Amino acid sequence: MDYKKLYEEWLDNPYFDDKTKAELKAIAEDENEIKERFYMDLEFGTAGLRGVIGAGTNRMNIYVVRKTTQGLANYIESVGAKGKGVAIAHDSRRMSPEFAKEAALCLAANGIKAYIFESLRPTPELSYAVRKLGCVAGINITASHNPPEYNGYKVYWEDGAQITPPHDAGIMGEVKKVTDYNNVKTMDEKDAIEAGVYEVIGKEIDDAYMEELKSQVLHMDAISQMAGELKIVYSPLHGTGNIPVRRVLKELGFDNVYVVKEQELPDGEFPTVSYPNPEAEEAFELGLKLAKEMDADIVLATDPDADRLGVRVKDSRTGEYHTLTGNMSGCLLAEYEIGQKKELQGLPEDGALIKTIVTTNMANAIARHYDIRLIEVLTGFKYIGQQILGFEKNKRGTYLFGFEESYGCLIGTYARDKDAIVASMALCEAAAYYKTQGKTLWDAMIDMYEKYGYYKDDIQSVTLKGIEGLAKIQSILDTLRKEPPTEIGGYQVVSARDYKRDTITDLETGEVTPTGLPSSNVLYYDLTDDAWVCVRPSGTEPKVKFYYGIKGTSLSDADEKSQALGKAVLEMVDKML
Repeated sequence: MDYKKLYEEWLDNPYFDDKTKAELKAIAEDENEIKERFYMDLEFGTAGLRGVIGAGTNRMNIYVVRKTTQGLANYIESVGAKGKGVAIAHDSRRMSPEFAKEAALCLAANGIKAYIFESLRPTPELSYAVRKLGCVAGINITASHNPPEYNGYKVYWEDGAQITPPHDAGIMGEVKKVTDYNNVKTMDEKDAIEAGVYEVIGKEIDDAYMEELKSQVLHMDAISQMAGELKIVYSPLHGTGNIPVRRVLKELGFDNVYVVKEQELPDGEFPTVSYPNPEAEEAFELGLKLAKEMDADIVLATDPDADRLGVRVKDSRTGEYHTLTGNMSGCLLAEYEIGQKKELQGLPEDGALIKTIVTTNMANAIARHYDIRLIEVLTGFKYIGQQILGFEKNKRGTYLFGFEESYGCLIGTYARDKDAIVASMALCEAAAYYKTQGKTLWDAMIDMYEKYGYYKDDIQSVTLKGIEGLAKIQSILDTLRKEPPTEIGGYQVVSARDYKRDTITDLETGEVTPTGLPSSNVLYYDLTDDAWVCVRPSGTEPKVKFYYGIKGTSLSDADEKSQALGKAVLEMVDKML
């Protein structure tokens, strides 16, 4: 059915409510807007759903949420797991509570018990709840750090990680089969509660989750000694992190925690930022202002679903607050967690550090230093979770730490997704530990650079919106596949990895070996001098991303080399557009 007929069907079908029809009537004269809303179904991909809120098949609304949940319910029934239940959480975004309830009522109508959080909760707590409650799956209503007009729908499987093969393909297949909205099941909340298929959860999961976090602490002695001297500024960026971050820090003894008042309360409009991303400078403007007033040691900001953490740390010599990128904070925590575990209890022979393919090569150096296994996985923390599950199933492999460049890490295995709550806790712990040695976190970072090399990693994102944008993104990947570069920014390409074709090509010998990872539309170039470039389309936004990294001899040398490589990457893109 073409987009115009779908539009008219939504206007005529009594299944859709009057508010939805009024929104659609308002765009009756806007042909392009009608096309954008109806030319396709909002795609349920390996990351679930993510899209602009509004009426239409290519938008996030209660009907698309119900339809998707019906597909998930059908898959759960097909694998014989209806009796295990599904945990559901949501963030502070527009329509998040409504979408969570619609998903719960659809599951209930299909005879699958829904455990729904009473109010907003962080993503990692949902991951934890799935395993704690013995659920077959989890649903999280969030669009992470996207602008306020977006919302999303993530699906987790029984191991607590976002869905991976074969379940991702199975669920996607069932969702596609649901073509008639009229056949989607739902029921009244009161009836669902009486039938025992709808349960509201909260405090009992919160308390258990908190205990899991605190059990990850390595140096309570350092916290007891130094917590009173550390000053911490924190912003939840209008999201879910406010209560859990403050609670875990308070319970451990960090009393000097100052919250950015303007960003403290949940607000789906995110009024203080253009979009609530802890990677963005603007997210820290208010936090840094407060930090300077309070002479804080650390500034922390979590994204709205509190799975990603941004960090600024004070240089005691200059008074400057330095940005720690996701690569930097990840390596700082990896060094602290792995190094201190070695000191306190020794490292297991099968210990592993896990990172994604677009994450810094400093992680490789850390793994070599501690003589532990380094495992590379595709972009997406679910693949790190998949490795943890593999360790459990095979009874071989010990998870020591895992992180990705996009500001996400996990300490411990209580959850299977990145956790900004535990990262906040661990960075404050590390700050206390280094303070016992007369050092700041920035001092510890410089020590790492001196020890491993001045690695610097960055990313250039090219946004290409709409139908034409998707075609251009694919064209860039196609061009690079057909005409792979032999040199980028003065660095020679040593080998070219094509994760879609499962090939690694040695450019000197021509030898081709498999990547060993699942098929993915990603290209990666190993360059001379430990430099690299990786190209991949975003799974959640209309962007193509160019990741790159270099190794310098000093901070200034690394900055210069990184800027030069970034410029060369953009020039390469310009030639393809």
